[in-house]
Amino acid sequence: MPQNLLEQLRRYTTVVADTGDINSMEQFRPTDATTNPSLITTAAQMPQYQPIVDGVIMDAKRELGENASDKDVANLAFQGLAVAFGKKILAIVPGRVSTEVDARLSYDTEATIAQARSIIAQYDKAKVGREHVLIKIASTWEGIRAAEVLEKEGIHCNLTLLFGIHQAVAAAEAGATLVSPFVGRILDWYKKDTGKDYQGAADPGVQSVTRIYNYYKKFGYKTQVMGASFRNIGEIEELAGCDLLTISPHLLGELEKTEGDLPRKLDPEKAKSMQFERILVDKAAFKKMHAEDRMATDKLKEGIEGFSAALVNLEQMLAKRLAELESRAPATV
Repeated sequence: MPQNLLEQLRRYTTVVADTGDINSMEQFRPTDATTNPSLITTAAQMPQYQPIVDGVIMDAKRELGENASDKDVANLAFQGLAVAFGKKILAIVPGRVSTEVDARLSYDTEATIAQARSIIAQYDKAKVGREHVLIKIASTWEGIRAAEVLEKEGIHCNLTLLFGIHQAVAAAEAGATLVSPFVGRILDWYKKDTGKDYQGAADPGVQSVTRIYNYYKKFGYKTQVMGASFRNIGEIEELAGCDLLTISPHLLGELEKTEGDLPRKLDPEKAKSMQFERILVDKAAFKKMHAEDRMATDKLKEGIEGFSAALVNLEQMLAKRLAELESRAPATV
């Protein structure tokens, strides 16, 4: 009996759901799941998750006290909400959930470390083992340094918004558990910059992840590669064999409905025989390589700004919801 592409992909690659929607996870049963502020905001607006949102808001209010501003409560509540969804997700997926540090801290190593510790403390309190949690941090030099400290403390990190080989090498040297190169966003940049379309193995995002994967396997890095941000299932097919792929529910559905042969494209044994020049990345080299890579410079900046804006929107939504809850409180007494 012919197998669909999703079933075949699972033979070579750990499938991760790129969503905050619990229903989608129950449908596709991924091994792991990732979230970000945009996904959490979308999920938080769904009626079925309103009790979770309301509970987190009121917990934050109680923690900060009656005199706390709605803005401060909302700021604390976003962390609690990410963890609340994380716990809900881990009731479905057997592996790990990625929970993101505030993107506005992306260039502040110490603040990133502090918030990561705060997030993991909430999971610890909920008796969620650290092997089930990845802390998502933007792949800035400062973020990578934060991950280096956290990994030594047994806090596993997913370095996200990764677009260039310099970021990938620095992350692996820092001992990061996982990196998330953004396939579709790389494709978007090249299409806009060149006016060309790219298919299959010619896709620049596919080429970037392939290079990172082969480099890691060639030199024996333990850091795993998780391709992310896909625009079509063709990109996913070209990366069959990657350690992990995080895929939206829409594309998971498309893979499930599509039959055909899915050969393995990325293979650790083949990578070991490939010729690669070792790349040394200290701070000066990282900054130089980043400045010379227009695509990585543009997309990292855009990604941090986008996640930061999504967080502002989420906090505004939470503050508005807090005001609604407080306005109703006297009537329920």
